[in-house]
Amino acid sequence: MSEQNKSSLPGDPNCPICHGVGYVRLDVPPGHPQFGKLVPCVCRTSAIEEARRRRLFAMSHLDKLGHLTFETFKPHGRMGTGPRQARSIESAYNFARQFAENPSGWLLLMGGYGCGKTHLAAAIANYCVEKGISTLFLTVPDLLDNLRFAYDSPEGGFEKRFEQIRSVPLLILDDFGTQNATPWAQEKLFQILNFRYINRLPTVITTNLTLEEIEPRLRSRLQDPDVVAKIKIDAPDYRRAVDEVGHSELSALDLMGKYTFGNFSLREEEGLDPRDVESLRKAYNAAREFANDPRGWLVFSGPYGNGKTHLAAAIANYRAGMGEPPLFVSVPDLLDHLRATFSPNSTVTYDRRFEEIRTAPLLVLDDLGTQATTAWAREKLYQLFNYRYNAELPTVITTAVPLEEMDPRLRSRMLDTRISRIFLITAPPYYESPRAKRSKRRRKK
Repeated sequence: MSEQNKSSLPGDPNCPICHGVGYVRLDVPPGHPQFGKLVPCVCRTSAIEEARRRRLFAMSHLDKLGHLTFETFKPHGRMGTGPRQARSIESAYNFARQFAENPSGWLLLMGGYGCGKTHLAAAIANYCVEKGISTLFLTVPDLLDNLRFAYDSPEGGFEKRFEQIRSVPLLILDDFGTQNATPWAQEKLFQILNFRYINRLPTVITTNLTLEEIEPRLRSRLQDPDVVAKIKIDAPDYRRAVDEVGHSELSALDLMGKYTFGNFSLREEEGLDPRDVESLRKAYNAAREFANDPRGWLVFSGPYGNGKTHLAAAIANYRAGMGEPPLFVSVPDLLDHLRATFSPNSTVTYDRRFEEIRTAPLLVLDDLGTQATTAWAREKLYQLFNYRYNAELPTVITTAVPLEEMDPRLRSRMLDTRISRIFLITAPPYYESPRAKRSKRRRKK
């Protein structure tokens, strides 16, 4: 047979089994269902499978994500990452590697923007493609666009594309929750995930949403511990400065950078009453101790302008220097951020914003008591305090309002000595110190 005729055959011309014909007859006895029938040769099925893998690879745009591998991922975080965050990143890395070695069940990677979810998901995809596993990697918006465009394909295009997506051996969905939540989109996603859930098909999903923000039918599938391994990455956005940790819209820490323990004054040279100096010293020592090992609650109380905010900001800046910056926010600003989520133009939901605040690994609340005392504000603060109290999450609070004048529900939490320590700073404001008053008199003369 000529070389030209060989190249036109459906099989591999060099195949020792079919010699390029592409089909063979099975060696089975008469009466067998396959007796006398032609079946595709292994060379042909391998070629079909390889072509299928190439189509999935092209659809996934993995050629543009080839640099996102396990080798290029930093399993301990970048320089400046805190110990707790490093442990979270390493745990996610190890889970992703185990899944790539043996894709089974579902892997749900959760965390804020830029924490490494997509890198790990793409690393799984690239690793499995190298192993010959048919893999489809898509952002959820791209998946839905693929289905919409398939409607304009030749007859049967949508059904083929839909079947291809829902039954692919390994499906990786990136940015789950960023899609347009139309009824059609929700229904298609449910059909795909429900099919894969019922058939236990390996699936990886990344999302920056909390489970409570996900549509109930989908959430029920993602909450099944027998199928889904849920990994939350508690790490800063790799694309931002270390001290932002995803709180760029909330935290005022960047405005408080000048307040450190190094430039805090005990005001011993100002002629203060020794008891006032001692109250500053006790608060300062407590702040240093807390900054080294944040546990429980630390409350600084006393008049305005006497150093409470300085100490709270010094704690925050110290932790930021350790690679674990907290959420630092004044209480009035915190409530404004929550109110802003009700705007039609808000890009974040109230539930997500409140969850971000109440679960912050370290929360510094400045100026408690200066907020508008509406019923709504009181209820939100109580919910915040009660959650962090029950979870025993490290919290720093400053207030100029006497505790006996506060909402009894908040006061009861702050007065619990099992979790909270209160330091009353009795020193007068800086501008009312004896030295400041003498300077003022000299200027008048």
